[in-house]
Amino acid sequence: MTPHDAPDPRTGAAVKAADRAHVFHSWSAQGLIDPLAVAGAEGSYFWDYDGNRYLDFTSGLVFTNIGYQHPKVVAAIQEQAGKLATFAPAFAVEARSEAARLIAERTPGDLDKIFFTNGGAEAVENAIRLARLHTGRHKVLSAFRSYHGATAQAINLTGDPRRWASDTGSAGVVRFWAPFLYRSPFYSTTEAEECARALTHLEDTIAFEGPAGIAAIILETVPGTAGIMTPPPGYLAGVREICDRYGIVLVLDEVMSGFGRTGSWFAADLYGVTPDLMTFAKGVNSGYVPLGGVAISAEIAATFDKRPFPGGLTYSGHPLACAAAVATINVMEDEGVVGHAAHIGATVLEPGLRELAERHPSVGEVRGTGVFWALELVKSRETREPLVPYNASGADAAPMAAFGAACKKNGLWPFINMNRTHVVPPCNVSEAEAKEGLAVLDAALAVADEYTT
Repeated sequence: MTPHDAPDPRTGAAVKAADRAHVFHSWSAQGLIDPLAVAGAEGSYFWDYDGNRYLDFTSGLVFTNIGYQHPKVVAAIQEQAGKLATFAPAFAVEARSEAARLIAERTPGDLDKIFFTNGGAEAVENAIRLARLHTGRHKVLSAFRSYHGATAQAINLTGDPRRWASDTGSAGVVRFWAPFLYRSPFYSTTEAEECARALTHLEDTIAFEGPAGIAAIILETVPGTAGIMTPPPGYLAGVREICDRYGIVLVLDEVMSGFGRTGSWFAADLYGVTPDLMTFAKGVNSGYVPLGGVAISAEIAATFDKRPFPGGLTYSGHPLACAAAVATINVMEDEGVVGHAAHIGATVLEPGLRELAERHPSVGEVRGTGVFWALELVKSRETREPLVPYNASGADAAPMAAFGAACKKNGLWPFINMNRTHVVPPCNVSEAEAKEGLAVLDAALAVADEYTT
């Protein structure tokens, strides 16, 4: 079905009925959800069987960095399937080798060895395993405002409330406050104060936990689901210096922020910081086939030159996924997608979102970079009280539900988390599409304004 085909509600009803009968959805109370039956997608849009088309300001789950159904990536998957659809990870396979080479060429510093996983959570699991084995230490520090995945170790490293139900295996995990000036835990009034106080807090945490027992600090370079809080100048460099001083491995999680999302290949490039390990997934192949991985420094890789790494996955470096990655990276290079993301962010999204903030009292803060933005919605700009309570559900979440419904009514699919809406379209979103989305947000924010005081 294409956007030009006639609506087919009967097929849509059958798709939804089968879903409701047999599909168990993530992060959901199964009896309370009503999934949209999707008929197709192309570029920055998707559509349902009733003929409704939506501009996707979520990029799936922030992974369709080059949009849906890019013909060159689809063709690469088809070609690879005809040549070698699958093969065990212990062998050298062309698609796997080429994907690793292209990724390593773009990672900062000497992160030249790539361990492939099936997604971001497994990348985090293996990064932490690498750090612990390399250092011989056990503790890992992570930020409260963070999300690192839903597998056993990754969910316990996560800071947001999705951790709570599974918070039974947190041995060795220590959480700390990362900088966030708008809701500063350090009572800061400037970025410089927030940076200095956050670094002091981190170093104090290390001192009281015992630096000799700390294997790693893991940070999302720019936190994603937790709110797209770009770190203040000097913060990541300060964390790098602390890690060097205490022999702690710095892990940067670029699962969401990597591969053009911030207007650079990796967000670490914006801050001039090279981690010891970097996790990636999502945008590496625009989510067309599940793929993630860990980029590993020369020093940590050398630890396992004569010593086996005790980890692996049946589908590590799956040929179809790697072929999709090769095609995606080449498309991003050939079509200037990374530069385009920076341009759209600087010339359309940032000025457009800031203009909306001036006119809508529900917008407390605009923050982000590239095609990675968040609007913090509040009841009052003066008190900064969130539009809905932290981790709200049911009736408490009604204001954000009303905002989301207004977006969808006008053909925009929004990314909503707690009291925020994230503006995360594909990295190759056109100027016209970006402006279309801003216009819909303008109308929906008028609905949010009704809940302000």
